Amino acid sequence: MRAAQPRSRQQTLALRRQLVGSSCKLFFPTDPVKITKAKGQYMYDENGRQYLDCINNVAHVGHCHPDVVKAAHEQNQLLNTNSRYLHDNLVDYAERLSKTLPEKLCIFYFLNSGSEANDLALRLARQYTKHEDVIVLDHSANCFLSAYHGHLTSLIDISPYKFRNLEGQKEWVHVAPVPDTYRGLYRENHEDPVTAYADEVKYIIEHAQKRGRKIAAFFVESLPSVGGQIIPPAGYFQKVAEYVHNAGGVFIADEIQVGFGRVGKHFWAFQLQGEDFIPDIVTMGKPIGNGHPLACVATTKEIAEAFAATGVEYFNTFGGNPVSCAIGLAVLDVIEKEHLQAHATERLWLIHWSGFNQGPSRKDSSHSRSTGSSNKT
Repeated sequence: MRAAQPRSRQQTLALRRQLVGSSCKLFFPTDPVKITKAKGQYMYDENGRQYLDCINNVAHVGHCHPDVVKAAHEQNQLLNTNSRYLHDNLVDYAERLSKTLPEKLCIFYFLNSGSEANDLALRLARQYTKHEDVIVLDHSANCFLSAYHGHLTSLIDISPYKFRNLEGQKEWVHVAPVPDTYRGLYRENHEDPVTAYADEVKYIIEHAQKRGRKIAAFFVESLPSVGGQIIPPAGYFQKVAEYVHNAGGVFIADEIQVGFGRVGKHFWAFQLQGEDFIPDIVTMGKPIGNGHPLACVATTKEIAEAFAATGVEYFNTFGGNPVSCAIGLAVLDVIEKEHLQAHATERLWLIHWSGFNQGPSRKDSSHSRSTGSSNKT
């Protein structure tokens, strides 16, 4: 039962400290905010004080968007069950997503979180390639700008952002430098930073093979977000994919934080690399459900068939349920109806040229480039 009377902020904080694991951190831990409702880009505390939400990277079309709330409510009144039954919402949603992706990426798995999606992507890659090893990115210049792919054990193992503070790097994990042409190993004044960064991956593969290791996947955020909001130079993914494919591995594009039009120019951040680049697996989460637990993995028929060939069923109790798919469809509708992808592009240009870059930090902030808003549309 809910409390008969609303608790004070201090009472809620005291109960949280008593009942919830201390590793589950709060924003502003010394003076946390108690949020009781939200609408659009605003959040409100228990006293009705309004906050502009510049932190949230999930409420893609705004908090409590009426179209998303309506879709959830209407479907909840009809049916919510697992995907072992036929239901139009599941196939309608898969079809809508397929229209945003290259034709090759035509098989979908639905899940509940980005961590689940990335874990499944890792399983798909290993089953298809029969290899184990994974290459990820890290920013050697800054320990806080590192790859992060989720909180499951399998994903902590491939997330330098996490594993360096735990058991360290596993033998089957290989770390390449983030292709940052501003602060990274090879910068814009380098004669060919794309090749130089891609060759770092090539060297890692060759060194691993000499030790009898086999590469299953290159696992990367299409636009490293936790890794520093870094835009890989165009052509980098193509060269890396060539090396990885030649080694028998696959290319996994993690779009969990940066997909669904957030880069403005394209619906998916990997498309910034050019039309000639297509990943083998794409993972989606966070903005996909506007706060509802929903995630997805898209891949090729060949990889999906290799996964099915094990004879082991993949079943996710809540993944792809009718309510989740109704919400996913509503989010896509709002993105289109409200022209949010175009808005993401326009907004960055406004910020870029409105005087935001004036003063001592002009050179630093002007390097952000105009690709939209990967944190929130």
